[in-house]
Amino acid sequence: MRFTKMHGIGNDFVIVDTLRDGLPPGDLSRLSQEVNDRRIGIGGDGLILLEKGEAEPFRMRMFNPDGSESEMCGNGIRCFAKLLRDHRHTDSSQIPVETGAGTLVVELLADGQVRVDMGRARLTRGEIPMTGPAEETFQDQPVNDYRGTAVSMGNPHLVIFVEDAALVDLAKEGSRLERSPLFPHRTNVHFVQVLGRDSLLQRTWERGAGVTLACGTGACASAVSAYLTGRASRRSEVRLPGGNLQIEYLEDGRVTMTGLAETVFEGDWPEKS
Repeated sequence: MRFTKMHGIGNDFVIVDTLRDGLPPGDLSRLSQEVNDRRIGIGGDGLILLEKGEAEPFRMRMFNPDGSESEMCGNGIRCFAKLLRDHRHTDSSQIPVETGAGTLVVELLADGQVRVDMGRARLTRGEIPMTGPAEETFQDQPVNDYRGTAVSMGNPHLVIFVEDAALVDLAKEGSRLERSPLFPHRTNVHFVQVLGRDSLLQRTWERGAGVTLACGTGACASAVSAYLTGRASRRSEVRLPGGNLQIEYLEDGRVTMTGLAETVFEGDWPEKS
């Protein structure tokens, strides 16, 4: 299996171009667990497949390190778009991509950054999804020992604002909150420190992956949550351990995300007996 290792501000992925190299054989869930293992595999926060779309030319699928399939990945889709250009599948600067969260439009900018129209932030319990009345929102509400805000960017996120994000035991609290009974499909968890009206600091526990250096959909959810709860403006720089993302929450409810995507190396993964 030919693969490309890429990262978006430290969120790293094993990407397989099935248009060029074909679909990997066997169980994709098991394959994701094997290749993402950082000790005996390639190492990554997810396995991404570049596939032919149905309504659009291209489709992105992503599997977490635990083998579960995720609806979307913000940092992953930026890497996906860069690989499309690098492998000469398109020369367009604006690329519609099918995902499990719907079709998203990705723009390759002249300065090397990638901007993604992430679509509309989904705010009701039914959309996220959460237990409870489907039409209600969940903003600054009690959850375990905290108060949190829930947003879906095609995948579920729980955002918790804290005075000092560095003091949070991320592995302990993230793993506990990921499986909160409020979220039937589990959730990504973010502890966010407000640095100013246009600056946020985020630490992330990703559903199915654990502690990661960055989460693009999570950065969008954090920026939306900060605006909705009166903590920040519509445009924020979200600072993550792996780098920074520029997020804008537009008045029509859509969210844009801009950041880097980089290739690390390419290689071959041997077929397992």
